[in-house]
Amino acid sequence: MLTRFSSYFFSTFILCFFVFSINVKAQNYQLWYDKPAQKWTDALPIGNGRLGAMIFGGVQEDRIQFNEETLWTGEPRNYNRDDAAKYLPKIRQLLQEGNQKEAEALAEKHFLGLKSKEGDREKWLSEIQQLKNLGGNPVLENFDDSAWKTMQVPSYEGWEAVGFEGLDGAVWLRTTIDIPQEFVGKSVVLDLNRIRDQDFTYVNGQLVGTTNNFEPRKYTIPANVLKVGKNLIAILVLNFADKGGVSGYKDTSKPISAYILGDEQKKITLNGLWKYKIQDDEPPAVSKYQADYQPFGDLLLRFNKIKAFTDYKRSLNLEKAISETSFTSSGIHFKRTYLASQPEQVIAIHLSADKLKSIDFEAIMNSPHKHFIAKKINENTLSLSVKVRNGALYGEAFLQIQTKNGKVKVTNEKISVEGADEATLYLTAATNFVNYHDVSANPFAKCQATIVKLKGKNFPQVFKNHLAEYQSYYHKFAIQFGKSPNENLPTNLRLEKFGTESDPNLAALYVQYSRYLLISSSRPNTQPANLQGIWNDLLSPPWGSKYTTNINAQMNYWGAEVLNLSALHQPMINMIKELAKRGEETAQKYYHARGWLVHHNTDIWRGTAPINASNHGIWVTGGAWLSQHLWQHYLYTNDEQFLQKTGYPIMKSAALFFVDFLVKDPKTGYLVSSPSNSPEQGGLVIGPTMDHQIIRELFKSCINASELLGIDKELRDTLKQKYAQIAPNKIGKHGQLQEWMEDKDDPENKHRHVSHLWGVFPGNDINWADSTMMKAARQSLIYRGDEGTGWSLAWKINFWARFLEGEHALKMIKMLLRPASGAGGSYLNLFDAHPPFQIDGNFGGASGIAEMLIQSQGDKIEILPAIPADWKDGSVKGICARGGISLDFSWKNGKIIALEIQSETKTNCTIRYNNQIREVKNLKGKLTIL
Repeated sequence: MLTRFSSYFFSTFILCFFVFSINVKAQNYQLWYDKPAQKWTDALPIGNGRLGAMIFGGVQEDRIQFNEETLWTGEPRNYNRDDAAKYLPKIRQLLQEGNQKEAEALAEKHFLGLKSKEGDREKWLSEIQQLKNLGGNPVLENFDDSAWKTMQVPSYEGWEAVGFEGLDGAVWLRTTIDIPQEFVGKSVVLDLNRIRDQDFTYVNGQLVGTTNNFEPRKYTIPANVLKVGKNLIAILVLNFADKGGVSGYKDTSKPISAYILGDEQKKITLNGLWKYKIQDDEPPAVSKYQADYQPFGDLLLRFNKIKAFTDYKRSLNLEKAISETSFTSSGIHFKRTYLASQPEQVIAIHLSADKLKSIDFEAIMNSPHKHFIAKKINENTLSLSVKVRNGALYGEAFLQIQTKNGKVKVTNEKISVEGADEATLYLTAATNFVNYHDVSANPFAKCQATIVKLKGKNFPQVFKNHLAEYQSYYHKFAIQFGKSPNENLPTNLRLEKFGTESDPNLAALYVQYSRYLLISSSRPNTQPANLQGIWNDLLSPPWGSKYTTNINAQMNYWGAEVLNLSALHQPMINMIKELAKRGEETAQKYYHARGWLVHHNTDIWRGTAPINASNHGIWVTGGAWLSQHLWQHYLYTNDEQFLQKTGYPIMKSAALFFVDFLVKDPKTGYLVSSPSNSPEQGGLVIGPTMDHQIIRELFKSCINASELLGIDKELRDTLKQKYAQIAPNKIGKHGQLQEWMEDKDDPENKHRHVSHLWGVFPGNDINWADSTMMKAARQSLIYRGDEGTGWSLAWKINFWARFLEGEHALKMIKMLLRPASGAGGSYLNLFDAHPPFQIDGNFGGASGIAEMLIQSQGDKIEILPAIPADWKDGSVKGICARGGISLDFSWKNGKIIALEIQSETKTNCTIRYNNQIREVKNLKGKLTIL
């Protein structure tokens, strides 16, 4: 029975609830700008979970860069070494004896996963050295390079950064240098710094140096080679994959140059336009541990009749999941609307104007993939065919045009529209990917079927269907933190001012933007959000844009449950199912263990073996951490059927691996994880703290789940026994939580990973029930410092929220929401800057804000546990707590003034708010608390 309110409190409640409801309904968050995107991280993202696009909003030429989630490099293959396990005892022994470097060397040679097949590099190099395709020798001064084009040299981020995306192979670069008399007869240093990957560098026809790594190049030119006046420098650059060319210095103010040996003051700069010739852009395949997520293509819209324009605006409406571009030209107001429809499985672009017959444009599709083909399908449809180089996957995209009046012409190159009242383009794409072991799909037929289903539908119908489906997720949650004059500014200016001026609702917008991004990149029955969500424009994206499972992939889903997007956890859960199957083989072949594991990375082919290098790639608790997502999904939903059929079997299998894997430490008698790593520092070790925290929580979750389900008592008893023997958290000589078994933490270490604080967040191995250990963890975070890359800043928001320090958490939010620099922050479109772009910071930042508003990891639901003064007034609707509970509440001056909870299943809970505790029994349905 509810407590009776006095008439005063009842009136106050009604007023507060009314205001709260208005705030919720009035919420219409947007990102907006008064100029087109200049670069990719200015553009605005749309997506339907499977298709993603970046909208640039150009006026005369608009670029829509698009992705399809299953276009990756690689192919189904075996990632595991058959004989790895026989080296495990020796690796453990070496580590036990303190011979870390020897252990890492042995593991590097015999314990990493298998790479993909490599092409015949020797044959290719032989053809290059025979000057194939050149018609002469470019090292000679009299070689005719008059037809060669130019590129900017150097480019630290590779020649891809100066307009040559996707260029790999053999490329010649030529320039001349004017040598004064004082240089002649002396040894001169040619300082090119770094080149990717191999170079053969010639001066006046003589080879002065060759290097095959990414180390600096400082070649000494023999004294008799140079002459007064013009001298020729010719460089053959061999780049097999990823970034290529003369990179020069990271500090771009420092030029590549020539100078007299011993006298760097008199430099002749070589920065500038060099002539180039691509000798061969089809190098042999490079062996890789795992695959890369790929861009699909670009849709370019060209509006040749539009010249000058005014009243420009481009925006992203989070409530409607649409991007819009509008402007006025020649007295006509133009509007372009972009959306990614899940019901129709298309990206739709609607072009309109307030004057009839004003829509004139050309639509062209292309791709960074070599040898793409565009062709006419019928009188209103154009297709784009692409194939991933040296991989199993290929794809098709269809672009269909619908117009109201006007003329339409489709050729193999483009779609042309003239004099239409309005026009709508529908873009879809598909690949031959079926699953991680099947690539037999027909992408052409998939696209054809999608376009056929559009027949008879107009844009208003497509928009209506899109809105209903999208808002079924988005409208489950609402948030606001109070008004600010800065809300009327373009988003880039709000970002610029956020660190110094009060703008609390930018943090609220950031939460909804995170939810928008997860909805857009992780619909049910799609692939999970990868390192960049679903958006990528590079053939060699940072870290492959795959799934880094030592924090980044998990961080993408930290907010899924608490921010009322539980259904969007499904793609991650499905990937965990697939990894559990693939990881069984890795467990057996590497550790002779039952169960499953995944190391610190995976890809669309679900590789689970250790990769990259032994000093950080052999990390065994990726699967255990992923398994916690299954337990958390159960805790938030109370879905016992899910736990019984999906969650517990996978968790149990992950636990069985550690039952077999853990070994007794002869020095302490504890069970320890060996070999492993504390991501991503310290090298290969015995017993990193993070491992033990994760394994303890996995065992505890399995014990609780088996008790709840009434099964596996024998295993449960084993896990209880092992749990008690795992090496505990320890406090070191600096008052810090130790990161390793040994007390060797460096208080000056500012590494972006704070792995040993996993037990604080996202885990609960360390909590306020043991305030001494909690304070030691806090001390570790203080030593690690506030600065970090984008996702690291986001993680620290969650830590400070768990430490109940709202002001410090807000400080971290302001650091995350600052203009991107080398120290993290956010790009103009609010994408997280590692840098470069990683989407995990967006998701982790929103999770941190949620932790400031509600925490339910303990035995109570804590409301406003870490609220800063700048958020003294606000409201939230649909935020979720463990126990299958959602809450609506509002607050004023930091005090809760309205609170309602609800649950779809019968549950009990204890709620703390305003320093009060309320016990709720047998809740099912809604209950007004205040």
